[in-house]
Amino acid sequence: MKKTALVLALATALSACDKKDEAEAKTEDGKVEVAATESTSKTEFKDMYEKAAYSIGVNFSNQMKQNFDSLKDYGVTINQDLVIQGMKDGFAGTAQFNEQEIVANMHEFQNSLNEKMQAHQAKLDEEAKKKAEESKAAGDAFRAEYAKKEGVQTTSSGLMYRVITAGGNDEKPSAEDSVKVHYKGTFINGEEFDSSFSRNEPTSFPLGGVIKGWTEGLQFMAVGDKFEFVIPPEIGYGENDRGSIPGNSTLVFEIELLEINPEDK
Repeated sequence: MKKTALVLALATALSACDKKDEAEAKTEDGKVEVAATESTSKTEFKDMYEKAAYSIGVNFSNQMKQNFDSLKDYGVTINQDLVIQGMKDGFAGTAQFNEQEIVANMHEFQNSLNEKMQAHQAKLDEEAKKKAEESKAAGDAFRAEYAKKEGVQTTSSGLMYRVITAGGNDEKPSAEDSVKVHYKGTFINGEEFDSSFSRNEPTSFPLGGVIKGWTEGLQFMAVGDKFEFVIPPEIGYGENDRGSIPGNSTLVFEIELLEINPEDK
């Protein structure tokens, strides 16, 4: 959920200065009307203070534009022309609301926005929960079929692995060691989400600092071995989304163990 504190800035910040400029024009009867026209000429700045003043306005508008755009996620659209008018009236001392009314207006708006944000987050949570349930069911089915493959071993934790190639080495890491590996990670549909092979750059890490499936599985490997791991969510990334990895994902890794404690060599 995005922070609700951003709404407190809406009453005092300049927004959308790169939109249409307001121009006053007199009609035939002498009345003044305000028309929206596109800016057709560049402003000439006399000194650094005028440049700074203009830059302050641009910074405010850029920041507020980002905030206003984020509110659209909750079905809220801010009238930027009124924001600009409020700024002008505030500077001129002709604001249509007194301080108490402004606070009340903002309080009412923030309460409404909080309700919308909560409803939006509840919807996202429900969608994530449904997706995680579907992911778990698909992963369970995948692992049931994978277990039937020749050479697959399953541990008490649920880790499944098979040897792709054996390096002919007896040196294996312990949970306290660091290792250097090449790896590729895919979802059960074969979609790749990460790969040191693709980057052509192996990675090093302590075995105690990675997911449980890796900590356990790499201890079965000797230097030079290449294994395939199938890791259930319980010893992977769990039931919640982790970046690009949906909750309850069963993950498939191809891992080649290159070195043990490479920093010591």
